[in-house]
Amino acid sequence: MTSEDRSSHQCSWLGLLCGHRTWAGLLWVLLLLLGTIPSSWAQQGPTPQSIKIEGDITLGGLFPIHSRGPAGVPCGEVKREKGIHRLEAMLYALDQINSDPDLLPNITLGARILDTCSRDTYALEQSLTFVQALIQKDTSDVRCSNGEPPIIPKPERVVGVIGASGSAVSIMVANVLRLFSIPQISYASTAPELSDKSRYEFFSRVVPPDSYQAQAMVDIVKAMGWNYVSTLASEGNYGESGVDAFLQISREAGGVCIAQSIKIPREPRFGEFDKIIKRLMETSNARGVIIFANEDDIKRVLQAAKIANLTGHFLFVGSDSWGAKSSPIQELEEVAEGAVTILPKRASIDGFDQYFSTRSLENNRRNIWFAEFWEDDFKCKLTRPGIKYEPGRRKCTGEERISEDSQYEQEGKVQFVIDAVYAMAHALHSMHLDLCPGYMGVCEKMDPVEGQMLLQYIHAVSFNGSAGTGVMFNENGDAPGRYDIFQYQLSNVTNPGYKDIGQWTNHLRLNAEEMQWSGGDRKIPESVCSFPCESGERKKMVKGVPCCWHCEFCDGYQYLLDEFSCDMCPFDMRPFKNRTGCRDTPIIKLEWSSPWAIIPVFLAIMGILATTGCIVTFIRFNDTPIVRASGRELSYVLLTGIFLIYLITFLMIAEPSTAVCAFRRLLLGLGMCISYSAMLTKTNRIYRIFEQGKKSVTPPKFISPGSQLIITFILISVQLLGVFIWFGVMPPHTIIDYEEQKPPNPEFARGVLKCDMSDLSLILCLSYSIVLMITCTVYAVKSRGVPETFNEAKPIGFTMYTTCIVWLAFVPIFFGTAQSTEKMFIQTTTLTVSMSLSATVSLGMLYIPKVYVIIFHPEQNVQKRKRSFKAVVQAATVSTHLSQKSNDKPNGESKIVPDRSQ
Repeated sequence: MTSEDRSSHQCSWLGLLCGHRTWAGLLWVLLLLLGTIPSSWAQQGPTPQSIKIEGDITLGGLFPIHSRGPAGVPCGEVKREKGIHRLEAMLYALDQINSDPDLLPNITLGARILDTCSRDTYALEQSLTFVQALIQKDTSDVRCSNGEPPIIPKPERVVGVIGASGSAVSIMVANVLRLFSIPQISYASTAPELSDKSRYEFFSRVVPPDSYQAQAMVDIVKAMGWNYVSTLASEGNYGESGVDAFLQISREAGGVCIAQSIKIPREPRFGEFDKIIKRLMETSNARGVIIFANEDDIKRVLQAAKIANLTGHFLFVGSDSWGAKSSPIQELEEVAEGAVTILPKRASIDGFDQYFSTRSLENNRRNIWFAEFWEDDFKCKLTRPGIKYEPGRRKCTGEERISEDSQYEQEGKVQFVIDAVYAMAHALHSMHLDLCPGYMGVCEKMDPVEGQMLLQYIHAVSFNGSAGTGVMFNENGDAPGRYDIFQYQLSNVTNPGYKDIGQWTNHLRLNAEEMQWSGGDRKIPESVCSFPCESGERKKMVKGVPCCWHCEFCDGYQYLLDEFSCDMCPFDMRPFKNRTGCRDTPIIKLEWSSPWAIIPVFLAIMGILATTGCIVTFIRFNDTPIVRASGRELSYVLLTGIFLIYLITFLMIAEPSTAVCAFRRLLLGLGMCISYSAMLTKTNRIYRIFEQGKKSVTPPKFISPGSQLIITFILISVQLLGVFIWFGVMPPHTIIDYEEQKPPNPEFARGVLKCDMSDLSLILCLSYSIVLMITCTVYAVKSRGVPETFNEAKPIGFTMYTTCIVWLAFVPIFFGTAQSTEKMFIQTTTLTVSMSLSATVSLGMLYIPKVYVIIFHPEQNVQKRKRSFKAVVQAATVSTHLSQKSNDKPNGESKIVPDRSQ
């Protein structure tokens, strides 16, 4: 550039700056006042370093050719892939379009391409270039040094901008381009807020927004069965918006809880990443980490995890900023193993590979940054005027070849850069067909191109892109969501690296069988707040954290109604072992083979045999003196009662039915009632005889055998009357008692088939017999002074004493087992054994001795001398007096020679 050119150019920018009444001047001053652009950058001169390609229509381009510079310096080192590859992709697309006779025929697309240096504020300064032609400049008071008015060349008019890359940069630039109605199509900005057309009306993109990406990541997390994850976001629009979208979608979808949501500062301090790892470990169950971060932050997170010796613990799900890149995981492969990453669906463009691999210093002079790329790519140094050669570095020969003398892999967003350029070209083509039908070149209606109208054509485009997939925009200017899902695999694979494991296009398709984790494990690790409850356990939720719960066992007779609550089984059912429902409770009864039945049955059989033997013996020797003296009539009645007492054992053990229950009610108290009614009649007769004898020699009434039978049957009829009234009030029936055998462990629960006789009704059934027994005992005590040989008063007395002891023992056993799970068995056995024992006592005391004499000593079964009633009374009186005198002797000795005569 000559000195005159430089002077003119300086004057042109001076005019821009000095024109304080212009938009550009006001905007520049405002930026400086607000501190958005550091003053040191302004001092370097506002003229941007850019690529200019002449054409009929000019497109703007924004690319991160250089990385962010250190403090005070806007730009750092050159970025080979994200910068140069993407820039060359735009140049390649322009070449293809300009050589295409069917797309914008006779119209050449030009370009003004700027470097954003990966910094939003610097990109805003650079983008002022795009709006110069739209600003009316007032140069009336501007003069050059020679006094001449400044020569201000007309700047090219940029009709649309391709870019920018980072969301923060696109947001900053979009605010300026919107003021001047310049459409913008980004190839890499994915922040969800850019979909807000009320703020970013002129912004469109050929990549899907992070809201789609966040939905895909939520679907991935759910597909892997995770419900408790943490999030990491780099400070800025991309990271924070991505995480916000993930949080919102996960809340709406439900089933995923956030353990920690951590922001990585834009300028992290020393040790910041170690603190981040420690915070993540505070919720160590949340092994899944959703990460929306730039490459540098991803790398430092992995480094901090490695230093903390947590290799393999964290399970990363990375956004498209991680994608399938090797740079963030270099030398950290073991920490990154198993990481699932997402990347907008893309393909390698073969035509671009052929184009770029043929680029050289000679044929690519239009790229003003290509020399820097060459030096960085081939690790050599070019000799240029004004730059001192470094002796320690290899000199570039210019003969080096890309992909032959250096590693080359097409950058992932190349496809989208090409598609963005083509989208702008198709929109212009459609606009040209409508506004300039049949016109060769740009007609007046398209000079200048109206931005608002071009935006409408951009939103209407639909074509197959460079990878063969459709390019189109929705009402928000966003491209459809199409993603490839990758996993970084290291173990048991021939080529360690990123493996395609699925896709997401509005819904997830994940090949879980192809996933592989740390150490080659195929099982998906867990990232949950609480592990699933075991069978039969309900979830007790932790307040405020819907993914966390405590497991509580459904105890007792509860079953799992749903995952959050237990409910009681119906009274006649018990829960399954796994508590998933209820099943019928088994029904049991007292079996004949049960140990609880064997002993009572044995005693009853022996008793029945003995009783039958006595009855047969008495019938056989019915007219012998011993049988007649024992009172044959009442003896048969008493033996019948004893027989029924033994018989009741079989009814108590038999399977309950209506008939069995009826006979139980009838015979349970009848046998004892018959026995004790007969004995009471006997003892009462003896008592009345001797009491009457003390007063008079006239015998008392009702002592004949017939009278005794009538009295006995009257006493028995009271029992029968009570039983029949019971039948009428409550007819006999069977019941199944589910409460009797209901232990804490429901596995042992049983329903007991039994008659409808409660403990109270059973005791009431026996109560009359007990009253008879007690009354009989009282008379036996009162008749204890009767001569031994007179009749059966004393054997009856011993019988009643023993019977009372038996029944006194029965009461605590019967009622003491009321709470036992074996209640029915114990009470039935106790009752039947007690009744058998009382019957055995009566049989043994009253009749076995007589049978013994009748059978084995028939010589004693002879008629004795009869005595009158008066003689009997006198004998009893003498016996009473002798007993009283014997009590007065010092040793209490007396001897009475019994009179065995009757």
